[in-house]
Amino acid sequence: MHISAKTEYACVAILELASRFSDNAPVRIKDIAERHGIPNRFLVQILLQLKGAGLVISIRGASGGYRLAHSPKDISLGQVMAIVDGHANEVFQNSENSTPLSSVLLATWNQMLSQQTSQLHKISIADLLERSHGQSEAMYYI
Repeated sequence: MHISAKTEYACVAILELASRFSDNAPVRIKDIAERHGIPNRFLVQILLQLKGAGLVISIRGASGGYRLAHSPKDISLGQVMAIVDGHANEVFQNSENSTPLSSVLLATWNQMLSQQTSQLHKISIADLLERSHGQSEAMYYI
């Protein structure tokens, strides 16, 4: 499974907005970018894409920023990933000749892709927030 930087940043941004969902206050792009080390300009593009898909809303003004448009329990990890990267629903054969060997390989890849997509859509942003509780912000190694 390959996760692009864009997808990772989008998921982190959604999780950050979800962690502040109950505050009902907008979160500034600068705050998300600085906290998570995401390039500001890249984050702007990602949030605009998520806004276009209806996952986030923007608030204008000096105290403006972004908020989730829906509860974290109603947004899935698979949904965010599909919006940002537009993951393919099917793998296609590259070789010109279809053989029993290439057919079984292609069918297996498509089955795995289907299972992966299904699992990602079962994981809500709220689930991920719950998993993050108890995780230390700073890790110290000796």
